[in-house]
Amino acid sequence: MAVVEAGIDIQEILDKLGIEKVNRGASTGSHWFNTRGEQINSQSPVDGSLIASVNSASESDYEAVVLKASEAFKSWRTVPAPKRGEIVRQLAVKLREQKDALGKLVSYEMGKSLQEGLGEVQEMIDICDFAVGLSRQLHGLTMHSERPGHRMYEQYHPLGIVGIISAFNFPVAVWNWNTALAWVCGDVCIWKPSEKAPLTAIACQKITQEVFEANDVPEGVSCLIIGDATIGKLLTADQRVPLISATGSTRMGKSVGEVVGARLGRSLLELGGNNAIIITPSADLKMVVPGAVFGAVGTCGQRCTSTRRLIIHEDIYDQVKNALVNAYQQIKIGNPLDENNHVGPLIDQDAVKMYEAALAQVVEEGGNLVVEGGVLSGEGYESGCYVKPAIAEAKNEFKIVQHETFAPILYLLKYSGSVENAIRIQNGVPQGLSSAIMTNNIKESEAFLAAGGSDCGIANVNIGTSGAEIGGAFGGEKETGGGRESGSDAWKVYMRRQTNTINYSDSLPLAQGIKFEL
Repeated sequence: MAVVEAGIDIQEILDKLGIEKVNRGASTGSHWFNTRGEQINSQSPVDGSLIASVNSASESDYEAVVLKASEAFKSWRTVPAPKRGEIVRQLAVKLREQKDALGKLVSYEMGKSLQEGLGEVQEMIDICDFAVGLSRQLHGLTMHSERPGHRMYEQYHPLGIVGIISAFNFPVAVWNWNTALAWVCGDVCIWKPSEKAPLTAIACQKITQEVFEANDVPEGVSCLIIGDATIGKLLTADQRVPLISATGSTRMGKSVGEVVGARLGRSLLELGGNNAIIITPSADLKMVVPGAVFGAVGTCGQRCTSTRRLIIHEDIYDQVKNALVNAYQQIKIGNPLDENNHVGPLIDQDAVKMYEAALAQVVEEGGNLVVEGGVLSGEGYESGCYVKPAIAEAKNEFKIVQHETFAPILYLLKYSGSVENAIRIQNGVPQGLSSAIMTNNIKESEAFLAAGGSDCGIANVNIGTSGAEIGGAFGGEKETGGGRESGSDAWKVYMRRQTNTINYSDSLPLAQGIKFEL
């Protein structure tokens, strides 16, 4: 394995994380199955190099994993929640020790900047810390009964197996958003990661395995199964898996939701975003420009919270456009492991084709490219996955603007009149994940946050659309799926609610005063 351009020895990182040249694609903890399925090659979009390979799992491997997870749940659910939380605390300690190596692998396998790779591992640490406190706060309510001598309360119990289907763009954090909460709630987890980032998943399983073995956690509490869509379909249709948490495209989410709904299971869907920032005349441009630029080009536009649209008041439209054009001229594109670069590559050649098709379509529909894009070639860009962030003047009703393109393309939209006009434009897309307004006018900010304002699951004032803190519930509405992960009371989705009534009297009064005498 060669040393990459930024002076980072990838082989040293793989050795530290226990990644082999050819890896097994299924694990229930310390046991790794001798998988013999189709080989999945992980090639870095950074330089096109083959990092390592994984032998994918078969249907029989899947069945063995589910049986082991089902068995593990019977004992894991009886472990007191604070003790489960203590084990998750130790996982956070181990992640802190491996943060540098895992963050670099995330960056090299997925293509996001090194700081973003390290930041993703920090999100894992943060959610573990959150889950530790949560393990002592799985509260239910106590209610007054209408019948004398009765007490009512509710409690939450573990669901069982949580199936996790994750996407390539956040290859480790989203998995841990689910597992840290699910584990302290008493659930067991089966993870089907993206085939585009299998090595980071193996690294996470091995880190977890080390902690779980030290604490005698039953085999099957943390399971990994790597494969193509066939494995995802098995997981989604399985009656033994009460909850499916799926992150990905709206198209994928609709399919998952339909299958899970047909068996009356639960689904937590985190799907597409078409996120906008409204810029009003009172906005501070010193905040607008960095917020919009990072939102649009961070992770090369491959975040579900990436800024896709800027809705700018006509009075300041040219001023904002010119400032953005100037800022884009300063963007450095290259090896994401070099901290001097702002933007790394797209994930693969298919993503590049979608980027090129979107640029062609916006022009075809009547848009104007004010910062032209294009695919970069030559020294440092040998993988063919590096593209230039682009800016296009467009209209909200354009088909391409209504569609989420996972690439660094920013659409400039003009509005006139009141902020309510801008909000209508913002809400006028099928997706409803993240939104923001840049304003120093309190009336405008309150209108944006009110019931008739942004229809998104996330609504920010004077910060961008991209990035979320662990403490808040993360997710969106409409075609974003309606799911909520991470903070607040998102833990409740991983548990089943039970209402209990205790009669400590000597009689049996019925509710609503009903009389039934024998």
